[in-house]
Amino acid sequence: MKNVISLIMGLFLFSACAHGQDMDGHHHPTPAASADAIETQDWAKQRLAKSSRHQEWVKVKNGAREVNSFVVYPEVKNKATAVVVIHEIFGMSDWVQSLTDQLAEAGYIAIAPDLLSGMGPNGGGTSSLDRNGVGQTIRDLPPDQITADLNAVADYVSKLPASNGKVVVTGYCWGGSQSFRFATNRPSLKAAFVFYGSAPAGADNQPDKAALAKIGAPVYGFYAGNDARIDATIPATTAAMTELKKPYDPVTYEGAGHGFMRAGEAPPPPQPTATGTKEADDKAAADYQKALTAYQGNKKARDEAWERWKKILAKI
Repeated sequence: MKNVISLIMGLFLFSACAHGQDMDGHHHPTPAASADAIETQDWAKQRLAKSSRHQEWVKVKNGAREVNSFVVYPEVKNKATAVVVIHEIFGMSDWVQSLTDQLAEAGYIAIAPDLLSGMGPNGGGTSSLDRNGVGQTIRDLPPDQITADLNAVADYVSKLPASNGKVVVTGYCWGGSQSFRFATNRPSLKAAFVFYGSAPAGADNQPDKAALAKIGAPVYGFYAGNDARIDATIPATTAAMTELKKPYDPVTYEGAGHGFMRAGEAPPPPQPTATGTKEADDKAAADYQKALTAYQGNKKARDEAWERWKKILAKI
């Protein structure tokens, strides 16, 4: 029963990973127990270890900064489009690296920068910080530094010999909002893929039309049906993008929760072990069914979103 309770708590934290996120997608309170929320992600680490694709860490220069970035190359004959992957509020996790590898498997050069590079103890990044430190540091990242880091990474990957020069961006949770924001700062992007993130907004929490007017690429949204906070921003964002004549295609996946791309890839919840105590066993069974329903909704959304995403990428 302990495993099931832990899983329920994990799912709760999954859905709340950006609960305190302001509408501009930048400011967050420090997330409680973020390391618990992302689990150990051994399943993602194992998948990554089995990959035959070329993976490497590179240090991308941004002035005096060096952005530690994970790059994976596709096994293809022709030059490929590049995808810049912006991590969640949990930083450079095993899942982010695994997703980067999966994009390479689909035929794209994928690069995931650790935006916490140099921000941790002794100049370290995500891995140098504890669970609270990651959220606190992300909350305090200067917006201009985020933009400059992402521009440096996009410039780097676009000039690789294996690249065709086309660059798109994708992001998740905090990174989803940052991918929308990056589209306002780099009009040359070919597309922006926003996973459960919000558009840049002003002090009134309404879409920042001045920023959105700078977008030069279509924006594709991937949202969860059980994510009221983010979903509440979609109508105003749609109206603003329509007014500005900017392509915006949001799709909501019913039955899924915030963070479904990661949660839908994780192993299913373990069945509870009977204790012989009816009250405890009944509660464990109910908790298990709740966790299983959430998992199934997330997995379905993840699979459908992945197929939609690949179809769009193939046309770029």
